[in-house]
Amino acid sequence: MVATGFIASSTVTAKLLGTGETPLHPLQISAGRFFFAFCGLLMASAFLRPRISNPNLTLHTARVIAGWLGVTAMFTAATKIPLADATAISFLNPVVAMILAIPLLGEKVGPIRWTAAACAFLGVLFLVKPGASAFHPAALIALAGAFALGFEITIIKKLSGRENPLQILLINNALGALVAVIAASFVWRIPSMTQWGFMAAVGLLMVTAQAFFIQSMRAGEASLMVPFSYATLLFAGCYDLLLFDVIPDRLSLTGAAIILISGIVLAVREHHSRR
Repeated sequence: MVATGFIASSTVTAKLLGTGETPLHPLQISAGRFFFAFCGLLMASAFLRPRISNPNLTLHTARVIAGWLGVTAMFTAATKIPLADATAISFLNPVVAMILAIPLLGEKVGPIRWTAAACAFLGVLFLVKPGASAFHPAALIALAGAFALGFEITIIKKLSGRENPLQILLINNALGALVAVIAASFVWRIPSMTQWGFMAAVGLLMVTAQAFFIQSMRAGEASLMVPFSYATLLFAGCYDLLLFDVIPDRLSLTGAAIILISGIVLAVREHHSRR
């Protein structure tokens, strides 16, 4: 639950950077997220002194590109549509990971999982609102980000059985910072001191969330932890209301509820299949 609060805080900080009188480009915000997260991990590594052993650079590179694309897309969407909507759409990534696990990991998916996946996509339609006057193209950007993050989850599954979590985080954020800074150099505008502080907050909040999430995974089963991760949507909704005076409409609430229920069904099904 603490991790979800930090994740939502990181995203709303990114939204604050991307809106206002002198907004930063999403590529700059993404660069700040990866660079300062890497700095935080470097400080932690000075005390923990992790041993880097035989990293699979091919998988790490693929994960970094997918993660960077997903994060940049989500930050872009969050500046254009309500934070809660962008967050809800991002919850499609476990469904994408489930589908990709069939060809990439050789996993088998039964009718219950396929039904939950179909319902999740239905929930996304409520949020995207295709053909409606409330439709915003940024919703499609959030959807693309969810697909990229789903692909990243699939790669993480491959890495998690081969390398320790701190090594994965350290390499991911190091490569991510390199890719993000290079991309941001094409649109770079010198941030103000306040914006530098907010960029640092985005990265440090996200890496703190990752640390709490990894600890929760070590303490309990992943299938038990997943439903709690959806609390991010509650935090995002509260931030939307307090900072931007955004109240979700009925379609958004319906779509978010369908995605949440589908995700919980998938998590429960995963728990029973493992048992």
